[in-house]
Amino acid sequence: MEELGGGGGGGGRGYWWWAAASTAQIVLGIRSYRRGHAGDSHLMPFNAFIVASLFVGATASAAVAALRSSGIYSVEDMKEAGANVRTGLGVPPRAQDK
Repeated sequence: MEELGGGGGGGGRGYWWWAAASTAQIVLGIRSYRRGHAGDSHLMPFNAFIVASLFVGATASAAVAALRSSGIYSVEDMKEAGANVRTGLGVPPRAQDK
């Protein structure tokens, strides 16, 4: 099954779309922030929301790129990665609630 993002799969093949989106959003957010406010003061809250949304979107895109590039595609994959980190640190496994 082909994954979204241009090829999917781990190992860095399909996450570059997410990384490109993150980079574009952060650059646009920084440009908008540096440009500052111009125009009617009634639009300032809307402009601030747009700039904040660009930063939040860039963070989300970067997080998805990082997860996809490391081969994590589901919650089960994340749980397995967490268990591996705990084992590597020498921390005993958590008790399973049933």
